[in-house]
Amino acid sequence: MANKLETLMGSLRAVLGEAKIASLKTALDEVTLEVPASLWSEVALLLRDDPQLQFEQLIDACGIDYSTYKDGVWEGARFATVYHLLSYKYNVRLRVRVFCTDDAFPMVNSVVDVWPAINWFERESFDLYGIIYQGHPDLRRLLTDYGFVGHPFRKDFPLSGFVEMRYDAEQARVIYQAVTIEPREITPRIIREENYGGC
Repeated sequence: MANKLETLMGSLRAVLGEAKIASLKTALDEVTLEVPASLWSEVALLLRDDPQLQFEQLIDACGIDYSTYKDGVWEGARFATVYHLLSYKYNVRLRVRVFCTDDAFPMVNSVVDVWPAINWFERESFDLYGIIYQGHPDLRRLLTDYGFVGHPFRKDFPLSGFVEMRYDAEQARVIYQAVTIEPREITPRIIREENYGGC
């Protein structure tokens, strides 16, 4: 396995060159390539089309919020998108990470033209993390309600949310209102072995 990963890393360095690689690492029998956001569209095409790579299948893509990573000691950009690619020809997988350059307005170029399967993955990431995918043909919420405020997978999003909806019998419709749930801390009951089972 190590030989296959070394071959992949060598091919990535040969095709992309040092300028297009922010970081290239191997951990847990996987290669992780970090690409600068400004070069992502160009690198995506090379990953798919270059004869040495041929990552023709996008398996998964997701957003990540690093704001509390490593107990809040994380230094660097807050938001990233991680892509998992597969090359059928070489039977190898690749993880690609692209950090958004602006934490206040996270944005990455869409690669829906390169891998059409990413369409809903980018929409999901936009909905849950607020990452904008520039050039996406239909970037709108996918999992939350149309009137939803905020992005629920961000680490600073409150667990109870901002609004709740309920049916109002007087108005005969569903209405939105401010959250009325009182936040509380639940401490689990501790079961001691000597008292367990009534023995």
